[in-house]
Amino acid sequence: MGFGRYLARKVVVYGITFVFAVTLNWLLPRLMPGNPIEAMMSKSGGTANTALIKFYEELYGLNLPLWKQFINFWTSLFHGNLGYSMLYNTPVSGIIRHALPYDVAILLPAILLSWLVGNWLGAIAGKNKKYDRYAMPVFYFLASMPYFWFAMILVYVVGVKLGWLLYSGAYAPDLVPSFSGEFISSFLEHWILPFLSLFIVMIGSWAIGMRNMIIYELEADYVRYLEALGGSEKLMTKHAYRNAILPQVTGLALQLGMMVAGAIATEIVFNYPGIGVLIMNAALNQDYFLLQGAFLVVVVSVLAANFAIDLIYAFIDPRVRASYTEG
Repeated sequence: MGFGRYLARKVVVYGITFVFAVTLNWLLPRLMPGNPIEAMMSKSGGTANTALIKFYEELYGLNLPLWKQFINFWTSLFHGNLGYSMLYNTPVSGIIRHALPYDVAILLPAILLSWLVGNWLGAIAGKNKKYDRYAMPVFYFLASMPYFWFAMILVYVVGVKLGWLLYSGAYAPDLVPSFSGEFISSFLEHWILPFLSLFIVMIGSWAIGMRNMIIYELEADYVRYLEALGGSEKLMTKHAYRNAILPQVTGLALQLGMMVAGAIATEIVFNYPGIGVLIMNAALNQDYFLLQGAFLVVVVSVLAANFAIDLIYAFIDPRVRASYTEG
């Protein structure tokens, strides 16, 4: 019963956040200066006469009042219709469906592996002072780097100067996506640098957080009590790590939005065909429907991941579990 109330509160909070975020994402493109129809016609080399502009405004529903466009947007959204891209002249849902796997291929392993490796390195730094002295400056340096800045360094050094890895696109331009060995090999060659640009930067912040938490936990009363009882160092470290990892799970939820934003910037640097490149192209060409559809995917992804982490946290932290089972 208590967990049901906890779950209901989370659903309400995330539902309100979703409505607010999607509404803001719908409104912001329409506050941009310029006319999207004129931008579309200039890109296609057409003449922007009044009659043609009026025709396209009626076709895309941009001649309607904002409140009517807003209602139509939500109505279409509930029917699974994200609109029609003015830039690519194709349904937005199809464009996003093609780009989303590339985001998952980079973000999922980068987030999970950096979290695991960063926490492991941070735990070592918290226990080993000699290692801590040399590792922490590196962690601080990594954590302070913007994703796109480090991505550009990798492109210049590893891609351009050394020529070790490919740095533009997701696969060779003469290939068609398939499960063939040639395509998979090309995909992995193009995947390594974007992955490393996210993975390496993320390690720094996780390591710093875990190192500080381990030091705090090792000085806690329960560890002193275990030490007085003759507990082994391994046992004390085990209990300290289990308590130190809990804030890192919360940090994972809080950092997801920043990670997604970093992935967008990274994809633009590497011209990687994910949601980030779509957002850039949509913004440059004032493609309202593609822009709001791409932002919708980002919002839903971040909220869904945060919701899942909230539920996981409720089960791994006895204090949170007790709060809803007793209430």
